[in-house]
Amino acid sequence: MTAAGTVSATGAVPPPALHRDRRFRTFWAGETISSFGDRVSELALPLIAVSLLTATPVQVSVLTALIWLPNLLGLFLGAWVDQRTHKRRLLIIADLVRAAVLLSLPVAYLFDAITLTHLYLVALLTGLGAVLFAMARQAFFVALVPRSAYVDANSKLSMSRSLSSIAGPAVGGGLVQALSAPGAILVDAVSFLGSALLLRRIPVTETPPPPRQTSTLGLVREGLVLVLRHPVLRAALGCTSTVNFFTFIAGALLVLYASRDLGLSAGAIGVALGFGAIGGLAGAALAPRISRAIGLGRTAMIGAVLFPAPLALTALVTGPTWTKVAMLAAIELVSSVGVMLMDVNLNALLIAVTPDDALARRAGAYSAVNYGIRPVGALVGGVLGTTIGLRPTLAIAGLGGVLAVLWLVASPVRHIKTLDDQTA
Repeated sequence: MTAAGTVSATGAVPPPALHRDRRFRTFWAGETISSFGDRVSELALPLIAVSLLTATPVQVSVLTALIWLPNLLGLFLGAWVDQRTHKRRLLIIADLVRAAVLLSLPVAYLFDAITLTHLYLVALLTGLGAVLFAMARQAFFVALVPRSAYVDANSKLSMSRSLSSIAGPAVGGGLVQALSAPGAILVDAVSFLGSALLLRRIPVTETPPPPRQTSTLGLVREGLVLVLRHPVLRAALGCTSTVNFFTFIAGALLVLYASRDLGLSAGAIGVALGFGAIGGLAGAALAPRISRAIGLGRTAMIGAVLFPAPLALTALVTGPTWTKVAMLAAIELVSSVGVMLMDVNLNALLIAVTPDDALARRAGAYSAVNYGIRPVGALVGGVLGTTIGLRPTLAIAGLGGVLAVLWLVASPVRHIKTLDDQTA
């Protein structure tokens, strides 16, 4: 890897066939299993708050905020992870911690001891485990995947996440109705155990980091400076942070809105979100092709608009139950295509322009802002939902999110066609 801001030309080397790489297949399988479990918890956690604890909109938004709050520690975790040699070990630890924390919910349910405080603590600790996993995952990804296959690998991983989003909510809704929401959480806990076992089976040679030449605070500063000064990283951060702020205004309230305002059951909500996620699978599969046809930057820009814009239409959902489910599914379908067109291409670009020995601290600085803004959006969503109502809040979230594309329009990203483009 060259210095940040320079991408060496490798266009003559065709991307390797990742589906034949046993190590990548194992990593891919672990991510797929974990993603399926996550989709169940994403539905079950707020439903525990809404159905068992009769939570208010603000309390539901606080729950969502706590899941993402640990990302503010990414600045320091990223710098610390960069100095560790065994990234795989950190990934396994993160999975085991999340499994143990989630298991506490069904156990507490058996003793009729679930409280809102317990739910908040579970959200906070699972969020912390997710941050540790994300920091170590960047360097582990580079150890597994050749640079020429970054877009293809991100596409495959995104396809798995989209596939889990198709089946996960529907399965989760069924599990919630059959086993209760705490019982459904058990599925996610088991998925993390499965992910840890698969990661343990991946043979990988991890290069020790260079000798430390600065303090942890110095590494934190380096990560921030890299993200804020690099024109591509700065633009991508501005875009994703803006879109995350507004989409989390909507995301924090969507289950509450569908359950209380639209009167949909857990199963119906799961079906609507699961069917809509077909768009994510299609978007992840099409992202590399569209990128090759019109350019990486333009594809990301289209995705940055298609992702948030349909959410404004959520405020217009009405009619009989089947109409409400169909409208929610259609909105999620288009939005899911957009998020994959944006994510697959921007994620590959972020890795490509970052020096190998700075991946974790760049990810830490990036996620501290990008993910740190999510709890802010969730809390704002709770306040707006309480003061002006859920429908107007959802409309504001969708329309405001479209502004994110302006960061890419005003940056070099719009001129980047491939990872080999020297303007990167």
